[in-house]
Amino acid sequence: MPDCSSLQRSLAWCQGRPELPGVKRRVYYISKYDILQWPTLPHDANGRLTGSAYQGNFTLRADASWKFIDIIPDKSQLTSEAQGEYPSQTQLNKLVAVHPSVGADATAAAAYLNNNDNVFLVEDMRGAFRVVGSDKWQTKTTVTQDLGQGAAGSASTTINVEASDECPAPFYNGTIVTDDGETSGTNTGTNTGSNSGNNSGTNTGSGGSSSAQASYSNTVTINGSEQNVSGGSVSITGPLTSLRFTGSNMLAIMVTTPSNVQEEADINANKTSASWSGNIASGTVRVTRIVGTQEQSDETNWFTITINANNGGGGTMDEN
Repeated sequence: MPDCSSLQRSLAWCQGRPELPGVKRRVYYISKYDILQWPTLPHDANGRLTGSAYQGNFTLRADASWKFIDIIPDKSQLTSEAQGEYPSQTQLNKLVAVHPSVGADATAAAAYLNNNDNVFLVEDMRGAFRVVGSDKWQTKTTVTQDLGQGAAGSASTTINVEASDECPAPFYNGTIVTDDGETSGTNTGTNTGSNSGNNSGTNTGSGGSSSAQASYSNTVTINGSEQNVSGGSVSITGPLTSLRFTGSNMLAIMVTTPSNVQEEADINANKTSASWSGNIASGTVRVTRIVGTQEQSDETNWFTITINANNGGGGTMDEN
């Protein structure tokens, strides 16, 4: 029998965290002909997508490189919408990239964009690159041009891109080989699920921001005793009264009680340790953590604690 267990998980958001809208002033593109090997998206045994970030790098033909197009960010936009019907829905990713020039070079762009199957990389305001284009479906690119009207008008060349994909514009953390050298985007954290990987590296791309990756030790102090939680679950005799975590650049750790109350562990100012205290007599406690960076983060399941009631403790559960 196939494993049809749910892939659903909580979607956290930290109060007050800014979500910067828009895209940056340079997009990259390349013809699919010049791509010898694609990075992969993580899937489980049933073919279900388990993460939104590509693993690996684009492998290009010899002497091939990503080309760039400078755009007007205030007039450019990346959107995604669902298409198709259950159980075959996909995403239609749409890019509108407005280039300010209408000169000979911009006009010639129509010749090599209109009838070519391309892939585009778009950098968001946090320095993460998003991919518009898939190895499964063809990308449609059209170019329009407006020479403006009157003294107060504006001229522009607009590149419209439509590309079907499995998810909204997947993230790409790998190397981008350009005419000017190599660049990369801000890391987007860990993909969870089967075939998932830990995408490491900090931003070195133009205009991108850098932030240290959150790290958590699998040695957790439970009720004053150190235990290794890398196996995904531990069992103790209750009550559960304290947890202590260590690591570096820690973002957040959430403790979900048997009654489904989510409590956040207190992280110290140096972000190297965190603690939780309570009094849970029995049941299962779930611990999740925020991985990635301050700019791009994701909540993932870490481990569970099965609390067996102490025979002498009366079996009453009291949660703080």
